Amino acid sequence: MPINITMPALSPTMEEGNLSKWLVKEGDKVSPGDVIAEIETDKATMEVEAVDEGTVAKLVVPAGTEGVKVNALIAILAGEGEDAAAAAKSGGSAAPKAEAPKADAPKAETPKEAPKPAAAAAAPAPAKAEPAPVANGHAAGDRAFASPLARRIAKDAGVDVSAVTGTGPHGRVVKVDVEAAIASGGAKAAPAAKAPAGAPSAPAPAPKPMSDDQVLKLFAEGSYELVPHDNMRKTIARRLVEAKSTIPHFYLTLDCELDALLALRTQLNAAAPMRKTDKGEAPAYKLSVNDMVIKAMAMALMAVPDANASWTESAMVKHKHADVGVAVSIPGGLITPIIRHADEKTLSVISNEMKDLASRARSRKLKPEEYQGGTTAVSNLGMFGIKDFAAVINPPHATILAVGAGEERAVVKKGEIRVATVMSVTLSTDHRAVDGALGAELLGAFKRMIENPMGMLV
Repeated sequence: MPINITMPALSPTMEEGNLSKWLVKEGDKVSPGDVIAEIETDKATMEVEAVDEGTVAKLVVPAGTEGVKVNALIAILAGEGEDAAAAAKSGGSAAPKAEAPKADAPKAETPKEAPKPAAAAAAPAPAKAEPAPVANGHAAGDRAFASPLARRIAKDAGVDVSAVTGTGPHGRVVKVDVEAAIASGGAKAAPAAKAPAGAPSAPAPAPKPMSDDQVLKLFAEGSYELVPHDNMRKTIARRLVEAKSTIPHFYLTLDCELDALLALRTQLNAAAPMRKTDKGEAPAYKLSVNDMVIKAMAMALMAVPDANASWTESAMVKHKHADVGVAVSIPGGLITPIIRHADEKTLSVISNEMKDLASRARSRKLKPEEYQGGTTAVSNLGMFGIKDFAAVINPPHATILAVGAGEERAVVKKGEIRVATVMSVTLSTDHRAVDGALGAELLGAFKRMIENPMGMLV
């Protein structure tokens, strides 16, 4: 019996992925555990392993196909002793099929004989009003069966999609149907009914973003090129909109003096033991300022545990460890690998782990559990000379620390002006989970760790 291979869900939130490469070809024999394909999700490229034994009868989805839905059929295996050609023809029964729409249109009633007069003249019950049928066979108010593209075009044009006659499969309204309705000037959305006098007025609808066509009309034809969004950019855009529209951000900024931290970092790096590598001997670790920022943020959360939280509608999630996400820029976007239990790890362990995660992030080889979750995050633009900025919180975090460049500034100590290396940091906070005073307490704890770095060694 043919064995169907479907697009796997490589993370709890994955809905579709790109089939970037097949590592087998038709006719190849595979065993459980063999890597057969590479799937590109929004954040990483993952290997797909075979779970059954057999011969590749057919590669249903070609390499390079984008937007393959989870559980869609991608390949067919022939079982032991089965003819591959026959399996390729008969396989595919488990592939998800489009469901036919439920019959919403009112059915014609069978003519009945005239009722005989009743013995007692009872008052006739009021007839139940049937919803009036509309052009595409759906009762008024029911959900019209239409493609997502047709819905979007209809919405932008103010067309009632349920009043459009569908010519697609099972009466589905497709793009050409909506365009025809627009051209004919028909199927306009019905005007909203007036609210009764004295009734509270409905809130004004949120302003709609400009459509693609509206944006492109602002530029001269030929003065631009269109670069389609990949899954990563789409996910980043969706999550940023979610974060800024659902999380009430507020921001706190402090200046931290770095001279003591820089001196300690120099001593620790000089004391690093040598180890053998493929390229010869190298230090066992090389600490960066960012490694020490990660540790300081983790220890600050342990010192102010009420700030180590995530908001849910039913309860506050209080975390027992500090799992610090670190924003890493990669081609086409960014990703936030997580240092788990950073509060318990030494600086050298954090440093080496961060280098490994950043390297695999840039080649899109991270596993979902290495970048999903976390209790806070750090975003550092100091290496670009940025003095200060405010970062957007990454749900489910309640905080994110934006780190600026360390630079020499004039500071006043006991009435005297002297030069110090100063770094500005801004804490973005979810006001639902962390109030102003609590956020200030957390940032103060971070500043103490940075300015008294020996505390990170004990």
